[in-house]
Amino acid sequence: MRVLEVTDLQVELLTGTSVVRAVDGVSFHIDEGETVTIIGESGSGKSTTAMAILRLLPDDLAVISGEARIGGQDVTGSRKVIDKLRGRAVALIPQDPMTALNPIRTIGRQMTEAVRIKYPDLGKAEAKARALSLMEQVHIRNPAKQFDAYPHQLSGGMLQRVLIAMAVSTDADLIVADEPTSALDVTVQAGILDLLLELQEQTGIALLLITHDLGVARLMSDRVHVMKSGAFVEGGPVTDVVDHPQHPYTQKLLGAIPELGPWEDPGVTPPLVKEASHG
Repeated sequence: MRVLEVTDLQVELLTGTSVVRAVDGVSFHIDEGETVTIIGESGSGKSTTAMAILRLLPDDLAVISGEARIGGQDVTGSRKVIDKLRGRAVALIPQDPMTALNPIRTIGRQMTEAVRIKYPDLGKAEAKARALSLMEQVHIRNPAKQFDAYPHQLSGGMLQRVLIAMAVSTDADLIVADEPTSALDVTVQAGILDLLLELQEQTGIALLLITHDLGVARLMSDRVHVMKSGAFVEGGPVTDVVDHPQHPYTQKLLGAIPELGPWEDPGVTPPLVKEASHG
């Protein structure tokens, strides 16, 4: 089943003195259970594409044209369409978990509010039980304790798990993950990516992933679109794009990945080698 279909999407940003075409006629689709990644450097237009699909760009600063159909419904026209779909058919995992949550409300309160967007008839006890179950599902230790905590009391990795749980709580067909690990320590990133793969396997959700990291794209994606200056310059199955890049820009991105090799720390004195004694 086709979950998202984007056709000739354009986004023009009004800067006061000029108009900048941030997204220039991109087209792609995502099917059920599939991960499609848009990859590019900062300023390429990848996050703007995602925010345009979710209609999270201000109307007085962004002009959107083309089509973006979520579950067959075009969201580029009236905002009433996306208002009915956001938090129900489509959900967002934002980039920075440290700023995405309300600092003066407990994790539990924000979790239950997210649950009730999709299921408004749930009672307080039922919503709490659902929230605790979701916290367990995303491997948050001691969920009953964390339920009553405030965001500043949790680590960045734990907050990202909360945001993933909130996205999953909607039972959405599509989740948009905008650089979901870029604000986290490297040691935490792998756990978050493993969690997304696990949840996708369990639920069959479709995932639109936005990243600048080719390693993340290789691990997570079925298909990849490489974006430069608002347009796709290359796209296809992830193995084709990453292992056999055709466009010079894709080759440049791959060439920028550091490679590990022999290295000696100049600040460390090499150990003395004892000469074999003779005699």
